[in-house]
Amino acid sequence: MSKDLAGHIEDTKLADALSERYIAYAMSTIMARSLPDVRDGLKPVHRRLLYAMQQLRLDPTSGFKKCARVVGDVIGKFHPHGDASVYEALVRLAQDFAVRYPLVEGQGNFGSVDGDNAAAMRYTESRLTEVAKALLEGIEDDAVDFRPTYDNEDHEPIVLPGAFPNLLANGAAGIAVGMATSIPPHNAAEICMAARHLIEFPQATTHDLLDYMPGPDFPTGGLLIEDQDSIIQSYETGRGSFRTRARWEVEQGRFGTWVIIVREIPYQVQKSRLIEQIAELMEQKKLPLLGDVRDESTTDIRLVLEPKSKGCEPEVLMETLFRTTALENKFNLNMNVLGPDRVPRVMSLREVLQAWLDHRHEVLVRRSQHRLNAVERRLEILGGFLAVYLNLDEVIRIIREADEPKPALMKAFELTEIQADAVLNMRLRSLRRLEEIEIRKERDALLAEQGSLQTLLSSEKRRWTRIGKELEGIANKFGDGVLGARRTEIAVPPAPVDISAAIQIDREPLTVLLSREGWVRAVRGHGIDIEGQKFKEGDAPSMSVECQSTDRLCIFANGGRAFTLKAVDLPRGRGFGQPIRVLAELPQDEEIVAFFVLTEDGRHLLATAKGKGMVVRDMDMAAEKRTGKQVLNLRDGDLAAVCTTVGAGTHVLALGENRRALIFPLDQVPEMTRGMGVTLQKYPTGSVREVRVFDLAAGLVWVEGQKPRSATDLANWVGKRGDQGKTAPLWMTRKS
Repeated sequence: MSKDLAGHIEDTKLADALSERYIAYAMSTIMARSLPDVRDGLKPVHRRLLYAMQQLRLDPTSGFKKCARVVGDVIGKFHPHGDASVYEALVRLAQDFAVRYPLVEGQGNFGSVDGDNAAAMRYTESRLTEVAKALLEGIEDDAVDFRPTYDNEDHEPIVLPGAFPNLLANGAAGIAVGMATSIPPHNAAEICMAARHLIEFPQATTHDLLDYMPGPDFPTGGLLIEDQDSIIQSYETGRGSFRTRARWEVEQGRFGTWVIIVREIPYQVQKSRLIEQIAELMEQKKLPLLGDVRDESTTDIRLVLEPKSKGCEPEVLMETLFRTTALENKFNLNMNVLGPDRVPRVMSLREVLQAWLDHRHEVLVRRSQHRLNAVERRLEILGGFLAVYLNLDEVIRIIREADEPKPALMKAFELTEIQADAVLNMRLRSLRRLEEIEIRKERDALLAEQGSLQTLLSSEKRRWTRIGKELEGIANKFGDGVLGARRTEIAVPPAPVDISAAIQIDREPLTVLLSREGWVRAVRGHGIDIEGQKFKEGDAPSMSVECQSTDRLCIFANGGRAFTLKAVDLPRGRGFGQPIRVLAELPQDEEIVAFFVLTEDGRHLLATAKGKGMVVRDMDMAAEKRTGKQVLNLRDGDLAAVCTTVGAGTHVLALGENRRALIFPLDQVPEMTRGMGVTLQKYPTGSVREVRVFDLAAGLVWVEGQKPRSATDLANWVGKRGDQGKTAPLWMTRKS
């Protein structure tokens, strides 16, 4: 440190100092730790692991080395972080239940699907797999750029050549500062076929690509039961979720008895934790149809579920388990990755495939140019050899008599400096006739290769054709056998199963009360005086729903997510109930928009503050998990503002805060299971104030008790969906 800086103190505002340092930390977390690169699908720690193992020559055909040796090289040369985190990353790359295509082949205890930890790194050994070899292929042929390591003593690759589609094939998960990524695994052969289709048809849509890769392919198998429209929407936006279920079958026993055998469980569900969850629910009497659960697993999963009575239907028993346990799970999709420009953003499936193909094209150009340069250098040397073979005696004389043989040879035979050095370094035993013949053969072969490389580099069409053939080779290599076969079955969404009769819930009328502070409770009976009910000090009634104890209730929040509560499970008695955020994982910053009973034939119109909307069936809003179900996708800065029943309505009235009203037919609003919806009304300024669905022929009752406004009265505001509408009358701007 300079003496001038010793003891120097600089006054800085605390807010500025914290902001500057936090931004630096956030960028480091995003760029160098948590988000994968779209080109090779790797985070820095994984990339450094593979490169270090390649430097140790741990090829698939070589012997194993201790993982402690690998981790030591990684943290000593490339990754200045703790050895535990590096070893955990290595272990995950070797677990065939965690990654679809393992990049590391492990020898020893590398953990289990039960959640058991791997043995210490001093006991386990590892080497690269063929998949990792494909990712590294061409790294020594100037295929990618290198940068200095953290101590400037060595160099490391910025990205791997990535001949294998690792990002989509193995997926990724990570949490940075202010952003996260979650990408499920897919089938490598299907990815390659989709990428090849994109090469042939650059304008291919997401729907076209999904003909080749219909959805995720999880290492643990299971069933994908997500709706096709929802899958397309997720891949188009880069955000969504996939609903998966365990694969099960009925095994018949003696005297009409039967048990259910679960052979595959959803991805990232620990088997031991799943069994604990089922046992806890049985103890709490929340699984009345299940008699016993046994784990008979060996290397393969085998869970035995025994019913209490053989008269129970297997489908009904499994439905109770799917609704309450991790036998049904959701995997969120958030394709937030670092692009080729190192800028993080959420990409669609098409953008991810195109970015990988562009990287492969760049790698092909760089490798071809590198090989062409090597061929031209060798041809130059061979040209010098052939030039002197006809005058070997003169060459020998010059070398023996000249004080400076190199310039003399260059002058006598018109050689370049490189050629002269090659001649002077030639072995004496190479001066035979047979060697000259071999040189001419080598030159002819190199000339042919030179022409082929020059043709390839001069034609973009030929390069894409070559990449298409490489993709076909990858698909054939990794698409066959146990590793390549699809494991997750694409199934149709299951039909709703009514379990109320099977679990024998006593049907009785209830009134569910929701307070302003978010406390919920059920009171027996209908027609309850809401204002006469007791609430906590400072609290007041907000919403109430009359229902039956067998009903399910839906909470729709302004984050676009729907949550489901069972009326029978709601707290009763004279207390204040429970916070609704305990019963449903409703984020603290979200507010409840609507609270209603789910019905088989019911439909609701959902709308955002900025005027986007769609119609959703009640059954599509039902969520079996406490985390809820994202129904209305929102753009940044937008919120869900309306959830109104459709009923027998024929038209929609949209009223903005700018006092403009628009009436249009309901059939212009699409019915969706999930999405962003369509524009109901345009708002140059402000947002939606109210949306109603009504029967135009019967008229619109704006305020209860008033005379309906007829179709003639409303004709002035009837238009097309998406218009701005006209100035609303005074009676419409009054509070309803």
